[in-house]
Amino acid sequence: MKAIAKNVQSGNLKDICKIQSVFSNKANAEGLQLADELGIQSHCIPSKGEKRKTYNNMLLEWLKKRNPDYIILAGYMKILSAEIIREFPKKIINIHPADTAEHQGLHGYDWAFENKLITTKITVHYVDEGLDTGKIIGQSIVDLIGCNSLEEVEQEGLNIEHEFYSECLKKIFED
Repeated sequence: MKAIAKNVQSGNLKDICKIQSVFSNKANAEGLQLADELGIQSHCIPSKGEKRKTYNNMLLEWLKKRNPDYIILAGYMKILSAEIIREFPKKIINIHPADTAEHQGLHGYDWAFENKLITTKITVHYVDEGLDTGKIIGQSIVDLIGCNSLEEVEQEGLNIEHEFYSECLKKIFED
């Protein structure tokens, strides 16, 4: 989220879009703190201790009130309900640290490291009702040659993620 906010302020997303609001299910999320620092409306909808359906209904109502052009998932690690996805078709965008044809779900960098891959991919995609199965917006190759630890794999991936996500968003917003 930090890289996207930076690009909205002074990078390749400047004058193309604005961040209307930021939400998280965790009160201490860095994204909420950053939004507050930047004067962007932020909101926490806690999921801990809530039934999944109750949480998703609260989130859906909050999103509907804002009527966003797009919902950009950046650091949000919960699976959205089918109701939310149906309410905002082709408006929810996610970034995934793997080729979605090869690995879905959590721990994409762990998967790449454990399988001793020499490259992996960062995938930006629309969210559909499957797990990381939505239409691909863009992919970028991450060179893992020379990475000897999971931390090095993660750092290589994050270096690409931070700019690539904004590049994909620019492509969408300019179309």
